[in-house]
Amino acid sequence: MRSLTVGLALAVGLLPTPPAAARSGAEWKPCEGTEIPAGMHCAAVEVPVDWADPQGRKITLKLARLKATDPDRRIGSVLHIPGGPGGSGIDLLTSTANDLAELRQRFDLVGYDPRNTETLTPDSCRRPAVPQLAEPRNRREYHAQAAAFSAAFTKCRADDRSGLLGNLDSLSVARDMDAVRAALGEEKLSFMANSYGGVPAAAYMRLFPQRIRAMYLDGVIDQVSGWHSQTLLGFQAMEESFARFADWCGTTTACALHGEDVGKVWRALIRRADRDPLPVESPEFGKGKLTGSLLRWFSYSVDPGPGSERWRAFAAAVDKARRGDGSALATPVLGNSRVWSMPAMIGKTCGDDRGYSGYAQYREFRRQVRKVSPNFGGATFDALGCSGWPRPVANPSRPLPVHDLPPVLGLGTWGDYGITDSLVRLVPGSTTVRYDGPGHVMYAGGDPCAIAHATRYLTDLTLPPQGTVCHPPQ
Repeated sequence: MRSLTVGLALAVGLLPTPPAAARSGAEWKPCEGTEIPAGMHCAAVEVPVDWADPQGRKITLKLARLKATDPDRRIGSVLHIPGGPGGSGIDLLTSTANDLAELRQRFDLVGYDPRNTETLTPDSCRRPAVPQLAEPRNRREYHAQAAAFSAAFTKCRADDRSGLLGNLDSLSVARDMDAVRAALGEEKLSFMANSYGGVPAAAYMRLFPQRIRAMYLDGVIDQVSGWHSQTLLGFQAMEESFARFADWCGTTTACALHGEDVGKVWRALIRRADRDPLPVESPEFGKGKLTGSLLRWFSYSVDPGPGSERWRAFAAAVDKARRGDGSALATPVLGNSRVWSMPAMIGKTCGDDRGYSGYAQYREFRRQVRKVSPNFGGATFDALGCSGWPRPVANPSRPLPVHDLPPVLGLGTWGDYGITDSLVRLVPGSTTVRYDGPGHVMYAGGDPCAIAHATRYLTDLTLPPQGTVCHPPQ
């Protein structure tokens, strides 16, 4: 069945021609709404729901563009590939327009809302597949949870008339991107991708290498090398982040765990929650229980930096939870558990080979990750949900053909450098800048060093030397 799945995906990969509606160009009009950057124009492009059936049902993708401010020296267009999945490229363009003013001198800046920003409206698509996500303790629990997700996906797909649920994979998104390119009338595009946007970026590399002029990858995910190897890298970064947090607590009296072995306190809370989940209630999400799995998955954010308010809040929340009051963790933990149990949300990643292949792989991965990360390691919530995916995997993880690809530029922070670099280094001649600080997607956050490197590379195709480091502004 696995070989058949790969064969189907490769077969679909032989349909690169955009539909006639996309080839005909886009009709641009001034964007409507408040807080729209001056000069932004909007358009739309129609694409097939299923690229294997280009004459079938269609969906409309929204586009936005800020034209180059120095048109005599215009190079081309830069397309933003947002993360999420489900992020809006139009919102991203709106928020970054001022910071990318220098880049805009030579380029039209273009944003679009990918097909995964669409909301699956049937109630069954937004109803959690299980009452609460859990890390299975045995084979029976694993298969029961996978079966619950499978039933939820099947019900959602049957109720949803759009047909999107089975066509949200990143190969489909990449084909949409090429339809956008055709509508712009460009032979080649330059790209700025971030976070989960690295998955459709890699899919575009696979399908349309000849259409890429340049590609900047900021804090991206590397699906090409396989989710499980990338998850191990992610947990290593989490452990490094937690070590920084523990060191901060050791030197800061404002930390609620000051003077204690922070790792020991945290691991004791996890073990206790595994044995006896802590009842909590969230104003937004109702009653639930804080299990060890949910605490590992959702309670600790990407490293926000020493002494930050988020570190203070996390320390205080852990201190309260170990004393029986989990209220400070209830909303983020229960909220994430609910959202990532919905077919409409988790289904955005399953076509990209996110799930475990079976109980044996789940057990082996859990063994590996707990050695790498004693504080957070465990089965991943998205892989567990996608283990119930009833459809063929449209975009399996497999080696990336690198012929005809131009060198790319990456940038990664403490939390995401390893994962970003693992994708960038697959493309010969490429470079990843190391950002020596916390955060995620630094160009979108307005970091001047990240923006300067991205602008120079996209404009002149000049890569910084290997080992280049960005430092947070003082």
